[in-house]
Formats: sequence, structure tokens, C-alpha cells
Amino acid sequence: MNRTTLLPMLGLLALLLPGVALAQRTTINPSHPSSNAGPPFSGAVQVGETLYLSGMLGLENGQVPDSPAREARNVLNAIRGTLEQAGMTMDDLVYVQIFCPDLSLYDTFNRVYRTYFTGEFPARAFIGAGSLLFDAHFEIQAIAVRR
Repeated sequence: MNRTTLLPMLGLLALLLPGVALAQRTTINPSHPSSNAGPPFSGAVQVGETLYLSGMLGLENGQVPDSPAREARNVLNAIRGTLEQAGMTMDDLVYVQIFCPDLSLYDTFNRVYRTYFTGEFPARAFIGAGSLLFDAHFEIQAIAVRR
């Protein structure tokens, strides 16, 4: 059965069996509209075996560290920690986007980034961005799929 015929059948199954979820959704570090505390997004959302990670910064006590390399380690440690909460590793990442207002930090970031993987690197974009929250140097968002 190919994808073209499978997708309509899954939709029909969802209509016929409304109590059966095709893919369970869970959140990591959730936020809810009824709460005014914290930012209005969840840290990550998992649907099936796919984890969508919100943009993360590498702050220390709400401040950008003096060293961009340290900031890169902090944000990558935050990504790794979120993946671990979902039972995944850095090697489960399939796509990573890095936003950076200073493209001269590309090599600095890459030197740190390389140390976080044991397998093939995920697909990736390093995007020159305007200013980031808190004047951070890096913001990372990512998608992971459990191997």
C-alpha cells in the first residue's frame, strides 16, 4: 500500500473510531493558556516518535555568558537535556536550526557543536538573524525522531 492510499484510510479510521488517537501528543516543560506565568509555549512537543523542540537559549541565570563558546555549550546542553527527558539522544536529531545575529561566530559554534554527536550530523541551517532575546548569540530549535 502506498502513501497516497494509506493517508485517506487513516483519516477514515479516525472518523470511525473517534476514541482512538492515531498519535499521542505529550509535552516537555509545558505551558498552558490558563497560566500567566512563564512564556506562552511548551519546551517540546512529542507526537509519536517525533519530538519538536522550541527555540532555546544558552543563558546563565538569565544572562548571556561572557564567552560565545560557553553559551553554545549551554544551549546544546539544554537541547540534550530535553531530548533525554523524551528518552532520546543528540543522535536522534534530524533537523537543527541555529539563529545567530553575528555570523562571525559560525566557526566558534561549529567547534562546540561537533563534540555533541557520535553518529552522522543532522540536517542543519545556521541562519543570520536580527537581535535575539536577551541579546543572546545563539537560539536553537530542532526536530528529533527516535531511532
